[in-house]
Amino acid sequence: MAGDERRLSRRGFLAAGGAALLGAVVAGSAGLAAPGPDSGLLTDFWLFGRYADGCTDAGFDEAGLDPVQLPHCVAPLSWTGWDPASWQDRWIYRKHFTAATAGRYRARFEGVMTNAAVYLNGTLVASHEGGYLPFEVELPGVADGDNTLAVVVDGRWALDVPPNLPGASPAVLDFYQPAGIYRPATIGTVPRTRITDVFARPVDVLSPGRSLHVRCELERAVPAQVTASVRQAGRELARGSASMPAVGTVVEFDVRGLDGVRLWDVVDPALCDVVVTVRAGAAVLDRRTVRTGFREARFTPDGFFLNGRRLKLFGLNRHQWYPFAGGAMPDRVQRRDAEILRRELNCTMVRCSHYPQSSAFLDACDELGLLVWEEIPGWGHVGDDAWQRRNLQDVAAMVVRDRNHPSVVVWGTRVNEANGTTAMYAKTGRLAKELDPSRPTSGALASTTGARYAGGDVEILAYNDYIARRGAPFRLRPPRPGVPYLVTEAIGTLAGVRTYRRTDPPATRQLQAELHAKAHDLAAADDRYCGLLAWCAFDYPSGWQRSVGGSKFAGVADIFRIAKPAAAFYASQGPPDVRAVAEPGFDWDFTAQPAGPGRGATIWSNCDRLAVFLDDRPVGDARSRRADFPHLPHPPFAVDLVVPRGQRPQLRIDGYAGGRLVVSRRFSGDRSRDVLGCTPDDPSLRADGGDATRVVIAATDRFGTVRAGTTGAVSVALAGPGELIGDAKLDFGATGGAAAVWVRPFAGPPGTLVLTARHDTLGTATATITTTATGKTAGTGS
Repeated sequence: MAGDERRLSRRGFLAAGGAALLGAVVAGSAGLAAPGPDSGLLTDFWLFGRYADGCTDAGFDEAGLDPVQLPHCVAPLSWTGWDPASWQDRWIYRKHFTAATAGRYRARFEGVMTNAAVYLNGTLVASHEGGYLPFEVELPGVADGDNTLAVVVDGRWALDVPPNLPGASPAVLDFYQPAGIYRPATIGTVPRTRITDVFARPVDVLSPGRSLHVRCELERAVPAQVTASVRQAGRELARGSASMPAVGTVVEFDVRGLDGVRLWDVVDPALCDVVVTVRAGAAVLDRRTVRTGFREARFTPDGFFLNGRRLKLFGLNRHQWYPFAGGAMPDRVQRRDAEILRRELNCTMVRCSHYPQSSAFLDACDELGLLVWEEIPGWGHVGDDAWQRRNLQDVAAMVVRDRNHPSVVVWGTRVNEANGTTAMYAKTGRLAKELDPSRPTSGALASTTGARYAGGDVEILAYNDYIARRGAPFRLRPPRPGVPYLVTEAIGTLAGVRTYRRTDPPATRQLQAELHAKAHDLAAADDRYCGLLAWCAFDYPSGWQRSVGGSKFAGVADIFRIAKPAAAFYASQGPPDVRAVAEPGFDWDFTAQPAGPGRGATIWSNCDRLAVFLDDRPVGDARSRRADFPHLPHPPFAVDLVVPRGQRPQLRIDGYAGGRLVVSRRFSGDRSRDVLGCTPDDPSLRADGGDATRVVIAATDRFGTVRAGTTGAVSVALAGPGELIGDAKLDFGATGGAAAVWVRPFAGPPGTLVLTARHDTLGTATATITTTATGKTAGTGS
């Protein structure tokens, strides 16, 4: 929603439960902050507005501020056409709380875009630069009564902080960065003796004598015993312990006896919990649980090997930006992107371009078996000495935050496509190695300068390969001899045409799918390629080269995460026994193509054979296109579908694998029976103020296939204790017959949310979502 329609009224917000958070610190931490019995999410009832003199004072008049929930974006946004001027300012967030117990309090912010200054009861207690990594804040002097936490957010572009560049405009960067407290925040008490970091590093993973090296750091030196218990599937496998040294705050030791641990793999992402306990005698001083996985990931000149077996990396790049909210989506929504990449698009690897992304996203990658390239904030340029010092701090913060994630297999310690500055990159690479000796370092190089790479930090030659341009046969540069070689970008909007929108002509959308298939086919043809990560998963906001109206339409799915035909190629590359796929690369719609898709129409499938029918009369088997894509696990099929003008037959595709029918799809040619769909990703949400889900609103044929050529406006309304994250009116003509909004419950008692969508000709559809404290009840979408 835009403007005043998006803002929550104080009365409605308080009635929904926001007032409950004024009386106590919320219990039930998700572990994002320092552990403590009273730690909890700081989601609900913040007061927000533009910065004004005195706004950090304890007694500031808050009458002009609006209630908001975290995560939050400072500016109203639509799904495209973002204006950076709308967030380039200073902003104030204020939170009132009453301490539930006496003790030492800390707050943790997972991400504030871009700089932050934190005040407690009018006193500055901390400041932080940079929008992509967390920071913790000591809160001295928390009072027994009302306390005010005030956060000044600076969202201006001209900050000397990666990836910003003073003196330029946001359009010099290939992604926009809306301001706000856009990731979760927590607050709670912490013990006097506190664990500040645990690094659990598997060693000699493929050996029967595998072990876990544990590094535990305390906030202060104290005589104590540190124990680490390694558990998998609820069972303790082994434990080890050591005494804190007489001087210092760090202890390191090995846990052995782990020969029975199940290895983490893309097909079996077996995780372990490492429970670290600090004791002085019988007293427990602190306890911290971290997750890890035992796996060996090796990049070699002969390819990539996971746990000793060759794995061709197959993936995409991901930006974290969403319609209507920028990056300010709750954890469930962030996790959903990982599910799309791994389960729907069959990716084995994702590149977090071009900054560290949500911890919830990385947690999901761990659980799903999705390998991760993670890189420091930056794009295309390196700033002055102050900028470079901040860059080093980002390397340290990224590695320390994420080195327990088994999914992360590469540290991108170079700024994307920013060449030169070898001395700086030697420092970033060395720092990453000091903090984590178990992973290689690299950085994506531009195709025009890749020949000039230098430095020990480039342990993997990572190449953004855009050699293939419009009008030429698609090709990739050959791997560089003697060095591990990974294609980190390809295609985008530089190969083929400027945009790949769901509203573009069928030939354009098919071209994108063919280019992605050809790129991966070429990478699969030569074992020296470790793999290919194409550009990109989702459309994203940008004012840079080849953007249109403030967006880049390079995704295989749109910014709503709704698939384009190129996504069908990725979906077809998985095993048919897991999910059988038969997805046309064309629209079965006779409005734009009165005679049908014509000869040689492509169907993306992982089946052995496809039988095609029109009105249940056999047309024959589709032809394999193995000759065009000789190295893909599952090449597409071609079929001739020329329909006499005036006819609107039903299309049926039957797919067979191993001689058995595994999938049958029907597609209607009759638009008169089209319907409006309204489908939530999740029918049940938590009523804690920090949950949300997507609802896809689409024109579909009677078999559920999106009718991309549908036009007309859709009005959207939400009833119940929650917030609609989206525009109240969606234009199907601009979005290609489908769009999405997100629904976010308020904190408070359980309730029911009903989203209603109305289209002038397709009628009305609703989605019902229940909210509970536990998220255990069900709901419906229709």
